[in-house]
Amino acid sequence: MLVHPWDAPRDDDEWRGWLAVHDFGQLAVNGLAGEPPFVQPLHFAYDAGRGEALTHLARPNPLWPALEANPVVVLSVVDDYVFVRGPWQAEPDGPAEHGTPTSFYAAVQLRCTAHVVDDPAAKADLLNRQLGHFQPEGGSARAAVGEAPYGRLLAGIRGLRLEVTDVRAKFKYAGRRSSEVQDRVAAGLAARGGPGDAAAREHLLRRRAG
Repeated sequence: MLVHPWDAPRDDDEWRGWLAVHDFGQLAVNGLAGEPPFVQPLHFAYDAGRGEALTHLARPNPLWPALEANPVVVLSVVDDYVFVRGPWQAEPDGPAEHGTPTSFYAAVQLRCTAHVVDDPAAKADLLNRQLGHFQPEGGSARAAVGEAPYGRLLAGIRGLRLEVTDVRAKFKYAGRRSSEVQDRVAAGLAARGGPGDAAAREHLLRRRAG
């Protein structure tokens, strides 16, 4: 992923804060010889304090042999994306039809070393940590080895602890455009009001103010 200086996060807190509320992504695993990569959509829980992401997959998932052969993976998360109309990006001294259409989006890519978790007690702990992220209010039984309702299901999954070794993050929201263009884009997003437009506008204005 290309990250221009004007699209880079202001600091680590920016991408960490965004990732804390964007917890569905795609896990990319290198394929075995002659095979394309595996790309697995999944929910995950990112633990900033430990520098890791937690998830789990069904035991029959076909990516396991490839992951065990090469545990270096990428967890990719993209959201808050919109299409930006060309005329919105036209410079003041040029015709509107010369404006460049583009995409706005936020993206975080975590390069990780994957650690497979097969010990039943460790899997139960991983599941409870993951559920604590998604359902902090409770309401579901805790996973415990040999105990209903989830104990019997532990054998059907494998846990994944993704140790983060590098991060690439990008917030592409007109960072190098003039104030006039940014104002026009923000107004266009507000008027259109389509899916993602409010979030994209918020990013534009927040990063401009910062």
